[in-house]
Amino acid sequence: KIAKPLLILALIVLPISFCNAKITCSALISDNMVLQRNATVKFWGSGNVGDKISVFTEWNNTKTATVCGNDGKWNVSLQTTDAGGPYKVAVSSKSEIITFRNILFGEVWLCSGQSNMEMPLKGFQGQPVKNGNEIIVRSTNTNIRLITVPRATVIEPKDDFEGKWEVASPKSTANFSATAWYFGSLLQEVLDVPIGLIHVSYGGSSMEAWMNQEMLKDFASAKIPTTKEELTKDANRVPTTLFNGMLSPVIGYRIKGCIWYQGESNYERASEYTALMKKMVSSWRVLWKQGDFPFYYAQIAPFNYAQFHPKDNLEKYNSAYLREAQLKASAAIPNSGMAVLMDVGEENNIHPMDKEKGGNRLAFQALAKTYGIEGFEFESPKYKSMEIKDGSVTVSFDNVENGITAYDKEVTGFELAGEDKIFYPAKTVVRRKSVVLTSDKVIKPVAIRYLFKDFAKAELFSGGGLPISSFRTDEW
Repeated sequence: KIAKPLLILALIVLPISFCNAKITCSALISDNMVLQRNATVKFWGSGNVGDKISVFTEWNNTKTATVCGNDGKWNVSLQTTDAGGPYKVAVSSKSEIITFRNILFGEVWLCSGQSNMEMPLKGFQGQPVKNGNEIIVRSTNTNIRLITVPRATVIEPKDDFEGKWEVASPKSTANFSATAWYFGSLLQEVLDVPIGLIHVSYGGSSMEAWMNQEMLKDFASAKIPTTKEELTKDANRVPTTLFNGMLSPVIGYRIKGCIWYQGESNYERASEYTALMKKMVSSWRVLWKQGDFPFYYAQIAPFNYAQFHPKDNLEKYNSAYLREAQLKASAAIPNSGMAVLMDVGEENNIHPMDKEKGGNRLAFQALAKTYGIEGFEFESPKYKSMEIKDGSVTVSFDNVENGITAYDKEVTGFELAGEDKIFYPAKTVVRRKSVVLTSDKVIKPVAIRYLFKDFAKAELFSGGGLPISSFRTDEW
């Protein structure tokens, strides 16, 4: 369906080799790459100062020329067309030609975060991904292309990395992000166009590590390293290190949007997370120069973080505060959306084995909000309001066009508090689009909480099976 007759390019089939310094291209410019369809895309690399660089594009039989600057770097802008391919591109100087083959036009997404984004389809050692092996076996798809930026923590921005685009197959998908794979494969199935996934994540990383010094200037808690000696064994949590080592080399490659799965390493500092996230996203958008590109992210799943603090477990370490900060970010960041994962958490495993729900729910956001597909649920219900009357509280929600359900199970996760600020378990009656809460111990309710705990299992869902996030109405 997408193949087109290939032109016979004398420029491509007659490579030249001389002794001069070679042209280099970004690792993102390789065989099998996906370029964003119907867009202006950027090719870049380096060569000899003053050398003329020509880029010949097969799809429009056009040559675009530029000159290497005083820093030896070059870049050109090219225009792509509708989804299709495969195509060839030839990058040449007076002394050599580099040919790139099997290029497709489609949808390109950046996939970033920490270990739950990094976790591959084959799983971590002793920590499998649910149904991962079966998915790997069936993963051959010439219309999905993958590239992973290797781990790197440095104090100065890097220009490039070691890597290349690969066609989806069991060999390449086994080591690729499971969350990103589920996201991209559902997009490919529904949109029926090529999908390119750029995977840039590092387990255990903090959000501050994915931000540069300028982004962090208003956050006093972020200590910017200036020497290599300041990079400890946990350098992936040191501010700026991953922005410099992993994100910097991909900035400028045309993307449709970004998916993000991070927050576990920030749970102890939840109070700053919403502001950090808002700043990071807005700054990434400025650097990409693509306006407010879509940014969809996974809310961290419930987990017993208290086990990390056997002697000093403070209330602020309750990961519900981090989930709350992520929930607030969805309203603070334009063109964003959050996938709720209250139903996949495992009490003693910070890496939930069910990666399909997260990847699919991120895809639901993109398919509905970015690609305009209608007819399905894509956002979890959200707390809207509460009405207090005669000692009972009626709680209403947004995003409940098809109602809410507990799947005929008892709901025990709501709590009520009066003016004494002491919370007690509430008796819950589930209605079609609301719940009614009461407690014999709270005669005059003033606040409610739902699953506002470190670890809890989802109890309420939309009619389409999307869980409601933990939340609270107080600010105690």
